[in-house]
Amino acid sequence: MPRFAANLGHLFTERPLIERFGAAAAAGFAAVELQFPYDVAPSAVVAELKKHDLTQLAVNTPMTPESGIAAIPGRERDFAAGFARALDYVTAIGGTGIHCMAGAVDVNLRPAAEKVFIGNIARAAELAAPHNITLLIEPINQRDRPGYFLSHLEHAADLVTKIGARNVRIQFDFYHMQITGGDLLTRFEKYLPLIGHVQIAAVPARNEPDLGEVNFPLVFEAIDRLGYKGWIGCEYKPKARTEDGLGWIRPYGVVPKGAS
Repeated sequence: MPRFAANLGHLFTERPLIERFGAAAAAGFAAVELQFPYDVAPSAVVAELKKHDLTQLAVNTPMTPESGIAAIPGRERDFAAGFARALDYVTAIGGTGIHCMAGAVDVNLRPAAEKVFIGNIARAAELAAPHNITLLIEPINQRDRPGYFLSHLEHAADLVTKIGARNVRIQFDFYHMQITGGDLLTRFEKYLPLIGHVQIAAVPARNEPDLGEVNFPLVFEAIDRLGYKGWIGCEYKPKARTEDGLGWIRPYGVVPKGAS
């Protein structure tokens, strides 16, 4: 049975971030992922994780106006500083990964950007390895983030191979992959050895994965059959109150605490 994690950047946003841990646990989640938690002290996050017996997954590198800077030529020092902040934070809270956001890059700078990205991620992977932290790179569709450096799964796979570090893997978001390329299950199976984390949301609305053009029950069945053992991050935008839209997940064992 798939294992689902609550993305606290998208779910339970009716509450302040620090209160979302308890809400996720009460709804039946056993793990959480964060995006940009840096305004909250790591000690406060650790206290919530322990209080609610939650597993902490990844955080993102700090947000910038460019949606990250890992691939932006001339910003290597800034990326190093932002990554150091993310590594310190995720290590302090006992997390497992960092999504290294690439950023939007002008088309004329893309050859240089690829070299910058490979160098930045390779150096970051070396720093993260002693802490058992996995670096995640995620293809993000051009409709939501125009100009984003990394949009195609095949490009991400090529970059992971070129970087050549064991702790650099692809974050496979079925939402972005459907918009950019489709053919979801064939591509998921082909690149499974390079996939470190999975995320989901309905297409095209990015709401709960119970409506839209992706058959998620079939997807979850295939994920199990193909042997993916990691977590599936629920990175969608609830149509209303988060708890009111969780009916889709109940058959997979995520039920409110105390429910029969």
